[in-house]
Amino acid sequence: MSDRRHILILGGTTEARRLAGELAEDSGLRVTTSLAGRVAQPRLPAGEVRIGGFGGPSGLARWLREQQVDALIDATHPFAGTISFNAAEAAAAARVPLLAVRRPGWEPGPGDRWYPVASLAEAAGLLPALGERAFLTTGRMGLAAFAHLEDMWFLVRSVDAPEPPAPPRMEVLLDRGPFTLDGERELLRRHRVDVLVTKDSGAAATSAKLAAAREAGIPVVVVRRPPAPEGVPTAADPAEAAEWLRRCFPDA
Repeated sequence: MSDRRHILILGGTTEARRLAGELAEDSGLRVTTSLAGRVAQPRLPAGEVRIGGFGGPSGLARWLREQQVDALIDATHPFAGTISFNAAEAAAAARVPLLAVRRPGWEPGPGDRWYPVASLAEAAGLLPALGERAFLTTGRMGLAAFAHLEDMWFLVRSVDAPEPPAPPRMEVLLDRGPFTLDGERELLRRHRVDVLVTKDSGAAATSAKLAAAREAGIPVVVVRRPPAPEGVPTAADPAEAAEWLRRCFPDA
């Protein structure tokens, strides 16, 4: 039996990759990152990788026990949704310590014209009053919420090609961040964008669009983050997460 501590990271984010890279350098740790498998060619982190779901909280709890996981770190996207609640339930059932890495959200600054909403459906309902040419940066999974807006034109940016239902007047841009301010300025200008739609994902890799929209005086519809499980300790970045692990296992 290995005497290394087994750490499972629920990943798919920049923070998860950075954390896996840091922890994998520690010979006293075995690091496994789990990816949901929604991206065709994900950026693979250091250490071991598994792809696919667990089968709900009971399946995850079983995997934690079978693989003798010593600590679980939820470093999924702020909008990943169900997985964070599954992680909290599974960690409690398997009696495994759990930490959530929660990157800080974006905050509006002077000159921003932000319209916070609770959902993609609410964003779609607001759009016709704000513009005619929308830059949609909410990912490929939620386009159905905008499919009925036949009079609007959409620039949709995502890592993988979206599938229907989708808006009838749409141009797809396949790209992956980080994005530069100059690039976002040019994108807004070239496509004559007059409204931006985004999720409050946080992080710097995709924040340049907000600065470009501010400079251009373009309104931004911001979808607020969904609720997260209560009572789970959190870290703002991989460095804090690594420190939490050191406190959990001072002998590692």
